[in-house]
Amino acid sequence: MPMPHRTQMQLIKRRLTGKEGSARLRELRSILDELPNYKNGPYADIRRWVMEQMDETRLRSRVVQRDAIAVRREGAAQIALVGPPNAGKSSLLHALCGMQIKVGDYAFTTLRPVPALADLGGVLVQFVEIPGLIAGANENRGGGRALLGVLRGADAVVYCQAVNAPLQALRDVRAEVEAAGISLPAMLAITKLDEGSEADVQRLVREFPGLPAVGVSVIDDKSLERFQAAAWALTGLIRVYLQHAGRTDDRPLALPAGATVVDAARAIHKDLAAACRGARLWGPSARFPGQRVGRPQPLQDGDTVEIIT
Repeated sequence: MPMPHRTQMQLIKRRLTGKEGSARLRELRSILDELPNYKNGPYADIRRWVMEQMDETRLRSRVVQRDAIAVRREGAAQIALVGPPNAGKSSLLHALCGMQIKVGDYAFTTLRPVPALADLGGVLVQFVEIPGLIAGANENRGGGRALLGVLRGADAVVYCQAVNAPLQALRDVRAEVEAAGISLPAMLAITKLDEGSEADVQRLVREFPGLPAVGVSVIDDKSLERFQAAAWALTGLIRVYLQHAGRTDDRPLALPAGATVVDAARAIHKDLAAACRGARLWGPSARFPGQRVGRPQPLQDGDTVEIIT
């Protein structure tokens, strides 16, 4: 015989305490399966209440999904700048992309992801500054779930850490990214390099041995060039220049590593790929300038090709 309906209702509400989204829906379905299938009376009222709660939970989930942060992708690749608050991400993005970004020597200057395009050797690549992540991001501390969702859609991640800042904050960030199941090509940018010493740099390199590291200061053009080269390598893309009628295009094609001559032709137009018989080749892949190669010839970063039809 069912327990008194008032007691049953108290137990149901207790089971739902603290549950939202899919977890709440699973619990409600389980409760519904356990309830007597009465058509009238107090238990029929409880069944109706549970079903109404299911509808409300689905509606709340849809609203949360609409409110999730989205960043429109632009450029050949998307690289996320990730790190604890006040890690120099905004200053680095400003130096790379030449756009005005709010910066300050205090935590949480940036509250939403900021995308911007940078020219890396003639190819536009989108950098996205992710606001500072903190411990508990997967439990939505600091709005972390939406920020991790943006990160999940990137092609690569640059972890940013100020050269003389405490290490625990970056350890927390990496732990949250790992807990979210996000695995992307990654590197470490040791920022504010002008404020630290070589010993500070080596301390960071030793602490995070699995991450290729590059030091960068926004007031040092050479360090910015090194960072850009490392970031380009992180994309896994190659730059291939096209020559036609004796002239070489100013801007290269961005192709996946391992791309061939016919892939370069296809990036221009499918009809050109169909008509392609090979190419003349200059650059790192060529044994000599203007070498004649076939359709399946692999290309390397910095090659110039003239498609032959």
